[in-house]
Amino acid sequence: MVKVLSVGGSIISPDGPDTAFLKDFTAGIKAYLADNPEERLVMVTGGGGPARNYQCAYRSVVPESEQTADAEDWLGIRATRINAELVKAVFGELCKDPVVTDPTAPDVSFTGRILVAAGWKPGFSTDTDAVYLARRFKAKKVVNLSNIKKVYTADPRKDPSAKPIDNISWDDFIGNIVGTEWKAGLNAPFDPIASGIAREEGITVICADGRNLENTLSILKGDSFEGTVIG
Repeated sequence: MVKVLSVGGSIISPDGPDTAFLKDFTAGIKAYLADNPEERLVMVTGGGGPARNYQCAYRSVVPESEQTADAEDWLGIRATRINAELVKAVFGELCKDPVVTDPTAPDVSFTGRILVAAGWKPGFSTDTDAVYLARRFKAKKVVNLSNIKKVYTADPRKDPSAKPIDNISWDDFIGNIVGTEWKAGLNAPFDPIASGIAREEGITVICADGRNLENTLSILKGDSFEGTVIG
C-alpha cells in the first residue's frame, strides 16, 4: 500500500533546514515503516523559506513591469528540489530511487520504501505533484503536512473571527476558501490546481500540523487525529 505525504517546506526549512524536526521526523517514519512492512510512502517536498527568500529577492531586484510568473515559480521549484535531496539523503537506504521532478514521466521508478518528489513546472505548487503521484500509485488520500493545525474559514492572522474546520467538501473548499487560480508564492492550505484535480479524482486530503510527529503517525495509522479533512 502506498501513502502520499505532501511535506511543506515551512516545516522542512522554515528559514534554513530544521535539523531538530528532520531528526524526529526521520526516526518516527523509519519506526512506522519497520512496524508496517507492507507500506511505502511518497513524500513530496515544498520550498519553504528558501523559496520565499529567492522569490522576494527577484521581486526586489526586477522592476514589476519585467517580472514574470514563470521566473518566480522556477525559483520556488528549485528550492523544492534542494529540500527533496535533503529528505532523500536523511532517509538513506529507504530511498533507492532518484528524486521525482515530473510525476507524469513514464519512467518513474519506486523500488524502495520511500519515494521523494519535488516541484515539476510552473503553474502550481508541489501539492499538485502530490495529487498526480497519488493518482499514479492509486492512493485515495494525501496527507498535507504544514505549519498549521487546521484549515480556517479565513486567514486567522488577518481575521480574528476565522474558525477552524474539521471537515469540508471540495466544492466548499474551492468555492469559499482557495479558489481556482494559482499565483507564484501563493500561501494557501492546499493549492487550487491540486484541489481541482483531487476533486475530479475523488482523492481526500488531510491538512495537519506536520511538526506534531505523534499526530502525523496517528494519521498514517488510521487513528484519531487533529486536522482538517477535505473531500
